[in-house]
Amino acid sequence: MTDERDIVGQLKKFTTCDISDALCSLKYPNGGFLSGLTMWSPERQSGSTKIAGPAYTVQYVPLSDPAPKHSTHYIDHVPSGSVVFVSSPRDVPNAVYGGLMSARAHYLGAAGSIIDGRFRDLEEQRGLNFPIFARDIGTAPPYESVKVAAVNVPVKLQSMHQNIEIRPGDYLMGDLNGVVLLPRDLAGKALELMRKRVEADGKVRAEISKGMSFAEASKRFR
Repeated sequence: MTDERDIVGQLKKFTTCDISDALCSLKYPNGGFLSGLTMWSPERQSGSTKIAGPAYTVQYVPLSDPAPKHSTHYIDHVPSGSVVFVSSPRDVPNAVYGGLMSARAHYLGAAGSIIDGRFRDLEEQRGLNFPIFARDIGTAPPYESVKVAAVNVPVKLQSMHQNIEIRPGDYLMGDLNGVVLLPRDLAGKALELMRKRVEADGKVRAEISKGMSFAEASKRFR
């Protein structure tokens, strides 16, 4: 049986685009792309930062939601190697994640955090060299607007254009191209397709660089 760390190590050899290509071949919606989430730390859409790991999900809800507030702070239970995925209700102007959260996540060995909403303390995140992907940035804390209702539960991407669910343990990967979700049960099939596609694309690239048409190279090698 393939070890989870081995799967993560293999994923890091590829890009988010490679994962999406494989998932499109497997008919997974949008190739697993999670729209609107981009890199903010350690740099803004620059550098070689790449994160990959199983999702540790955090669900924020409006204060008016009848669900009780989660009894403990989620950040103290982040598994080593995981990617923290924080889900904020759509259109909340307050930040739902900050520098202290990254300090704790970094200590516990998290691979990085993805904030489906706003975060703050950008200079602290960068000072830690901690990877942050997010929808946007803000200054105000969350307490007047939202509360954590659940941890490690399925959450929906806060997008009007997609209906994608992020489940605990599904693989998340982020790089300069954006963020993708790789369902756990498709990881083996996707990795096999990714290897074949990257090898084929390498041959196509080599030939078109020498003058062969893209159509011909694609027909020959893909």
